[in-house]
Amino acid sequence: MNNQVAHSTSSATLADILERVIDKGVVVAGDIKINLADVELLNVKIRLLICSVDKAVELGIDWWRNDAYLSSNAEVRELRKENQELKTKLAELEQAIAALRSPKRP
Repeated sequence: MNNQVAHSTSSATLADILERVIDKGVVVAGDIKINLADVELLNVKIRLLICSVDKAVELGIDWWRNDAYLSSNAEVRELRKENQELKTKLAELEQAIAALRSPKRP
């Protein structure tokens, strides 16, 4: 009996595989549902994307740029936005007060 083991002619190191995965991206998705007597008690959707930052940006995924906990720039943008909203509301209130104070002409 001839016991021969076939070997692959191409070998990839873990670094090569990781580089390919990060370059192309991998999506892992799953749903967990818990029902009791046809009543849904819990529904958990899990989505995991593994890729490089460049690939994520290319796909339109850049939530970390706007998350105040992860980016100091996001916090500054958030404060600027809030400041602008407050200025707009203040101007509206000042106009309303001025309209109430102005003498009414018949």
